[in-house]
Parts: sequence; structure tokens; C-alpha cells
Amino acid sequence: MTADRPLLTVEGLSHHYGSRVGCLDVSFQIWPGEVLAIVGESGSGKTTLLNCVSGRMQHGAGTVFYLRSDGRTQRLGDLSEAERRYLMRTDWGFVHQNPADGLRMGVSAGANVGERLMAVGQRHYGRIRATATDWLGRVEIDADRIDDRPTTFSGGMRQRLQIARNLVTGPRLVFMDEPTGGLDVSVQARLLDLLRGLVGDLGLSAIIVTHDLAVARLLSQRIIVMKEGRVIESGLTDRVLDDPQAPYTQLLVSSILQG
Repeated sequence: MTADRPLLTVEGLSHHYGSRVGCLDVSFQIWPGEVLAIVGESGSGKTTLLNCVSGRMQHGAGTVFYLRSDGRTQRLGDLSEAERRYLMRTDWGFVHQNPADGLRMGVSAGANVGERLMAVGQRHYGRIRATATDWLGRVEIDADRIDDRPTTFSGGMRQRLQIARNLVTGPRLVFMDEPTGGLDVSVQARLLDLLRGLVGDLGLSAIIVTHDLAVARLLSQRIIVMKEGRVIESGLTDRVLDDPQAPYTQLLVSSILQG
């Protein structure tokens, strides 16, 4: 019913930190089932943009529209704080670079996943635990770790648990801030393979912030390149990375090739 309309529309989004530009006049759309990568060097404004789009940060100018599951278009700025929090527990998800920011470290792995189910009204303990067990398996965590706390998990396991916690309620849009950052290369490769499979199987829409162009190429169909808060170049991921037009993008791509 809504596949012919964008899931998310961002118009003229801007945010300043005093006199410093966080992001400036950024516009784009996300379509159902599409993955968009936002790339750039540290300080380019990509995480600021992600936080403004997801409502985690107030933006100074611009508008974000979201296509609800009932077919109505909602302006994010019109939501109350309670409505925004409910949206983030149901239709949206947010995967942090540091898993500890997206998990409750003092409760079990099962409780981390089950808590989000309870937030949307599920109350049957047996069904919640069964769903949590299923999702641990889907992110390659052994079922016998369900009662263990994330403090006993490796960094890669924590990140996979955070992904399960976000996806268990079947969100339509997931925001990811450097989801493979800080992990060893072999752990990154395993996590990327898992993410690509889950995004494809679930038909998720996602916005992924990354400084790693290989991550962008593997996971996204479209890409936005940012510098100093501004969009320098955008387009289909393979086209932008294989034939960059902007000098800044050319430098980014060449630095990866030389590395």
C-alpha cells in the first residue's frame, strides 16, 4: 500500500553548534526496503545528521516526515516526547557504535530483548522468552547465554545483542551509527555479513553512518558523502564509489585504494 511512497523524507535539515555547522540544508528520501549510507571523515556532520533525523537531537531548521504503517504521513516535530519514544521502540530502531549505549548492561541478554517486546504490550513470559531465544539464534548467540549479562559478552557479541534488541519488534526503519566501529577486522566481517542477511531477509530500510566505504558498498544501495556538514555528493553507491565526481569524494576513495 505504501511501497510507492518514501518511508522518510528529510527537507532542508540544519543544525548548528553555536557558530559551527553541524549539518546544513540536507535533503533526501528513504524508500521502503532501501539502505542509505552516510559517509565522510570524522567531524563531517554525519552523526549529527543521523541524530537530527532520528529525533535524538533537536534540529534548528528543516522538516522530517515519516510514512506511518497506517499510510498517514507524520511530521516528526509534531510528536510528543512520549510518542517519539514509542516510535523508537516499535517502528524505528537505533544501533549505537558502543553497544553499552544501546543495552541494559545490568540485566540478562534475554531481558534486553524481551524488554522491548514488553514495551509494545507483550506480557506472556513463555512467549517472550521463546522469541528472545529465537532472536539470539538469529544473531549467532548461543541459546545457553540467554541468562548471561552483556558484561560477560565480547564486543562483537554485545553488538549482535544490540541488533537483536532493536529488530525483535519488526521495525520498518533502523538507524545505525558506525555499527562495526571499534571491532577487530574479523569480527567486523562477521557482523557485516550478519547485517546484510538480516536487512535483506526482513526487507528493512536503514540509514547507516560509517567512515568505512567498504561498509557502505556492502550494505547500501545509495550513498551521501558529507564534508563540514554539507552534502558534497550523493547517488547510487556503486556509481559514487566507482566514478566519484566531487574532488572530496575522489580523495576519500583514493585514500582507501592506497591504504
